[in-house]
Amino acid sequence: MLSRRKLLKKLGTLPLVGGVLGAGIPLSAVKAETMVAAPKRNVIKELGLRSFVNAAGTYTAMTASLMPDEVIQTINFTSDHYIMLDEVQDKVGEKIAELCHAEYATVTAGCWSAMVLGTAGVLTGKDRKKISQLPDLTGMKSQVIVQKSHNTGYVHALTNTGVEIVEVETAADVDRAVNSKTAMMWFLNYQAPSGKIQHEEWIALAKKHGLPTMIDMAADVPPVENLWKYNDLGFDLVCVSGGKAIRGPQSAGILMGRRDLVEAARLSAPPRGGTIGRGMKVNKEEILGMYVALDTYIKKDHDKEWKEWEDKIALISDAVSDIEGVSTEVSVPPIANHTPYLEIGWDTGKINIDQGELRKRLREGSPSIEVISGGDNAVKLTVFMLRPKEEKIVAKRIAEELLKAKV
Repeated sequence: MLSRRKLLKKLGTLPLVGGVLGAGIPLSAVKAETMVAAPKRNVIKELGLRSFVNAAGTYTAMTASLMPDEVIQTINFTSDHYIMLDEVQDKVGEKIAELCHAEYATVTAGCWSAMVLGTAGVLTGKDRKKISQLPDLTGMKSQVIVQKSHNTGYVHALTNTGVEIVEVETAADVDRAVNSKTAMMWFLNYQAPSGKIQHEEWIALAKKHGLPTMIDMAADVPPVENLWKYNDLGFDLVCVSGGKAIRGPQSAGILMGRRDLVEAARLSAPPRGGTIGRGMKVNKEEILGMYVALDTYIKKDHDKEWKEWEDKIALISDAVSDIEGVSTEVSVPPIANHTPYLEIGWDTGKINIDQGELRKRLREGSPSIEVISGGDNAVKLTVFMLRPKEEKIVAKRIAEELLKAKV
């Protein structure tokens, strides 16, 4: 175990927060490499908003991810051109479908919108009268089968269309639940480990009863292969968030799958009015930005990126693990947000601080840093949303606050 003096010396090799970083690297130099240059009118400063280092992950409340240069350039370029909205969706839908092994695709106003529109397409088909009627399901099928463990708050996207959720647990339950009112079977991917029926069996049961299937895999890349895995498995509709690991516009998502169902879903979406999806507008810049983000993400060297994440996790772990009473553990969630996470825990007999206070100090420091709770005496963090060199700042600040709290 290193002495406090040696620990402080070790931390001196990492960036300091303030005017000078570690061995003489100015903070401005790091910012220059990791941030877009401020425009003439800096609205973040003007409005007194807090910008922070995101070591927490792609949470909606934290504005998810940052778009890469290719996406920003696409958005800026296309913002200066008029293009017919349906033509943009037509062309982009074909390209996304090709990339993700689907028959067709459309860009939606987030994954939630993909589920609402997809369900609407299943219920109405291309019948304009039914489309204008939603969420009144008179004359339509009105039930969606969902596993009990999958029946979370996200089913509200489906019930927006007026459907009733029917819970099942086993294959026999599915057979008993199917009736003339059954419209679809829905699968929540991140809850797959807790369900009794897995993907292949779910699809087989649906095919047995002649029902379409939808899967919500909102935050379930990486791995990149998940973008086509569920299309290849045979799900009829696949719903994805665009603004998480793919790093498209946060307000964008993707609905892909069977051509007839996606085309029907689009009839409930803008620019058409008098529909359940009229408020789910996606502008041309977001549609084209989403396409470029997806194309860019798929073409990445994902093995190299994973190794970079592991190296950043190791750097932070090394910076804190020599502090007496501190322990670290690396884990990877099995499905959603499938990236390396570091949990930093401590013995409160040796370090007098709880996770809430540590997170508060990191949040109120300069620069502000966000991590998540790992329990009463632990915090967790991930590095896949960090900009270059920010892992050094995170390591330095956490170690400093833990040292300050030593008994």
